[in-house]
Amino acid sequence: MYFQHIYDKSLAQGSYFIGCQKAGVAAVIDPKRDVDTYLQIAKEQKMTITHILETHIHADFLAGSRELAALTGAGMYLSDEGGPDWQYEFDHIGLKDGSRINLGNLQFEVLHTPGHTPESISFLLTDKPASDQPVMLFTGDFVFVGDIGRPDLLEKAAGLKGTQEAGAHQMFLSLKKFSALPPYVQVWPGHGAGSACGKALGAVPSTTTGYEIVRNWAFRFQQDEAGFVKFLLADQPEPPKYFAMMKKLNKVNRPLLTGVPAIKQLSIAELKAAREKGYKLIDTRDKADFAKGYIPGSINIQGNNSFNTWAGWFLDYQTPFMLVADPANIDDLTRKLMRIGLDKIYGYIPGIEGWQEAGGHLEQAPVISLEEFKDLYAHNGIQVVDLRGATEYQAGHIKGASHVFIGTLPDNLDKISKDKKVVIHCQGGDRATIGYSLLAQSGYKNILNFSEGMNKWLQEGNAVVQ
Repeated sequence: MYFQHIYDKSLAQGSYFIGCQKAGVAAVIDPKRDVDTYLQIAKEQKMTITHILETHIHADFLAGSRELAALTGAGMYLSDEGGPDWQYEFDHIGLKDGSRINLGNLQFEVLHTPGHTPESISFLLTDKPASDQPVMLFTGDFVFVGDIGRPDLLEKAAGLKGTQEAGAHQMFLSLKKFSALPPYVQVWPGHGAGSACGKALGAVPSTTTGYEIVRNWAFRFQQDEAGFVKFLLADQPEPPKYFAMMKKLNKVNRPLLTGVPAIKQLSIAELKAAREKGYKLIDTRDKADFAKGYIPGSINIQGNNSFNTWAGWFLDYQTPFMLVADPANIDDLTRKLMRIGLDKIYGYIPGIEGWQEAGGHLEQAPVISLEEFKDLYAHNGIQVVDLRGATEYQAGHIKGASHVFIGTLPDNLDKISKDKKVVIHCQGGDRATIGYSLLAQSGYKNILNFSEGMNKWLQEGNAVVQ
């Protein structure tokens, strides 16, 4: 057997390439959309991709199953569980609980494991030449390392009312199916630490059934279904805005993107013309560089591992947009965006120098130190706005600070004062810089960015309240 774990750090998303070396055939589980990664592995291993498997209709990324099928001719093996409202609306090979898929000398058994979503399935792999006992379980968003999938996304992100309670009860029953497996089975989940698909995902890539039964919080409630449901639904992070679109696009027919597109470098004249049409300009530079000088109206979303998550909050799927980015980073940024279906990249400029040379004005973002913040906080009657998530805020915040989660800031501008100085902060500065750029774009002139945020506040021993 050949096995490779492919991990996308930007979405904390795992996909899998599994092959039978004797037969020269391979399967890919939950592929990301830039599928050239799998084609290259297949070429290196001299294998043909014949099977594409998905654990469920994903909400956090745009699956590349159809792109990979179009390029390879492989069959798509997808869940037909969950009832009529949870069916894929394009041609595929349907799977039910107990279905078996043969891949050369390997065999996958399908386990219906609803809870995260009604149609969720897991794949139990047996390497038949080695043993007649299963060796791996691919759980998707069912069981993670140290956590389990959240059942509230359908309700909170996709607006399907009344689904989270039902999902939590389904998850309770699915865990009994997991507990019945041998304790040595390797567990390979769909996500790791940093994903919004759970609240306490572990950082290591895999685990075993036996280890999770001992250490995963979910198995402490095996005799307390009500307590399990309550704990599971409490304190889940805010689901990114783009999740609803992913849920739709992964279910219905959609245009395919079988290669990573080349992005055009724009002239300043093209940039200005596009801005007049309402195209947003996303500045992907480091927050410190952005603060020193930025094109008015641009939004700073740094091109790090959180880039596509935040882009998904503030970009829509109809309007083209542009980037300020180093040309060396364009391929990486394009891949991150296409993984959540943000394909309408109109073009990019390599920096702000061309804008300046053409006579364009730059603005600066005022960043203040802890000492400056404490002085303002003590004497100036300022408004302090905490842009972190609700759970972070409730765990401990600066006394008197208002709470506006950064993802919902554009919809909550009425909560930000225009009459007094406003100091915004988050945990370490990234979200605060996004917030500053959004507020500046909306005409605010009274915003100060305490970029060091709660990290610095706590390091210096300052008090918080709950």
